[in-house]
Amino acid sequence: MMKQVMNRRRFMFATGVGGAAVLASRVVDVAAADMPAVDMGSPQAMALGYVEDATKTDTAKFARYEAGQTCLNCQLYQGAADSASGTCPLFAGQSVAAAGWCNSWVKKAG
Repeated sequence: MMKQVMNRRRFMFATGVGGAAVLASRVVDVAAADMPAVDMGSPQAMALGYVEDATKTDTAKFARYEAGQTCLNCQLYQGAADSASGTCPLFAGQSVAAAGWCNSWVKKAG
């Protein structure tokens, strides 16, 4: 009986956590649409080499850039796979372009 109770507890916990994660992802997507785009002239954006179009990255200044790297396939990007923009913890309160890039790009796991 105890084993069955533990399994129910785990199921209920996992269901609650999973449901919360789905709801949170929807809130992030809606919030990104309402946020202003990153100000390309801001000191932070300039320091990180952020561009809205990854193909326009200054490779002389940011040699880390490789063709195909975009915010969409960055570990830090928090937008939906089919969205034009999303949030990024590096630019709090602003949205980044899915096609963008910055020098903090990290390959998305998986």
